[in-house]
Amino acid sequence: MIKKSCGYLLRTFLIIAVVFSYFVTPEIANAAAAETLGDLRNEYNELLKKKQENDNKTDAAKAEIARKEAAIKQAQADITEAEHQYDEAEQSIVESNEKIDSLTEETKKVLLYMQQMQGQNAYVEYVSGASSMTELIMRVEAVNQVSGYIQKTTKNLESEIKRNEELKTELTEKQKKLENQIASYEKTIEEQYDSIDEYDIYALDINQQVEIAKDKYDHYYKACKTYAGTTDDSTPLSSCVDSDDIPYNSGWLKPLKSGVVTSKMGYRTHPVTGQKYKFHDAIDIGGNSEGTKVYAAAAGIVSGIARKTSCGGNKVYVDVTVGGKKYTTYYYHLLAINVKVGDIVNQNTVIGTVGGYSTSTSHGGYDACTTGAHLHYGVATGWFNGRNIPTSTVITPPGFNNSVGYRFYSRTDYYGN
Repeated sequence: MIKKSCGYLLRTFLIIAVVFSYFVTPEIANAAAAETLGDLRNEYNELLKKKQENDNKTDAAKAEIARKEAAIKQAQADITEAEHQYDEAEQSIVESNEKIDSLTEETKKVLLYMQQMQGQNAYVEYVSGASSMTELIMRVEAVNQVSGYIQKTTKNLESEIKRNEELKTELTEKQKKLENQIASYEKTIEEQYDSIDEYDIYALDINQQVEIAKDKYDHYYKACKTYAGTTDDSTPLSSCVDSDDIPYNSGWLKPLKSGVVTSKMGYRTHPVTGQKYKFHDAIDIGGNSEGTKVYAAAAGIVSGIARKTSCGGNKVYVDVTVGGKKYTTYYYHLLAINVKVGDIVNQNTVIGTVGGYSTSTSHGGYDACTTGAHLHYGVATGWFNGRNIPTSTVITPPGFNNSVGYRFYSRTDYYGN
């Protein structure tokens, strides 16, 4: 009996069941199914490598954000300094213009005085009244100095005004350049935060995959040692389990007592992301409130569980045999999970409850791929050792019409063949 129970549990690890169908990378999605103990070890190491790469990308993005934030801070300081210099230049222009106005008035007075002197012959008298040649030269020079000083000072002030006007233009251009730099830095920061969001989403999934791969390898290591008598890398996994442990079913039941198909299986425009031609590997069943019981559509063994994933939320995978054929069934967006890996379930087993509303990120939850209460229910032909269910194996769940609006009112309300 103990050996039989161990067989149930060990069999579950032959099918890696946690599938992150939305955010899994192509490399992982296309990975070959593990056939030996060595394959499992290699899968685990490969996931560790990808996890490290993802962590490195996140760290690099955070470092780039820090650099750009520092650059923004410096650019803002430079703008403040440029504004201060601009104000000083404007003030200098005002003061220079005031001096020019004052000199203009003084010049007018001097010219008026000289005209008066010339009109009354005063200038001649002033010059000719010198007692010596030296005094004569000094008197003529004094008049010229007054006139030259006014001209020179005016010219200098006009040059200063020109320089300040040019400085204002330079500072205006500098401010525009700095503002453009800040806008560019802010865009880079936004892009890096978007990248970090993607890395974090991936990390939620890859971390769970690493944990599951490690658990699976550890369990198989013990199982192969017990049942195959060896832990060599070449040991076939099939020699470490009893495939007859999977319960047999003669038919299918609905996973809910009633409901309506709100999204069919196949290619569609994603209702949350808007992505076109996204393959939907299940049907969505609505018409039930959160907390509604979800039943196993067929008896089998719980082969995988994923909790609070970023796309799909709580997930349960069950391996079943119906009519002598092997299938994998999967249930996403669950509010609660009532089973654990290795559990034997029958068609009356409540594996969980409907979620999708409170669990949605749009309502404060963790699941970015749902906006309302519903069950994502899928069926694929075969049992899988890989980390993803191949699209080619996904079928319309037996008993369902793969069309939006199809309603059923009991678990035995069967449609088609």
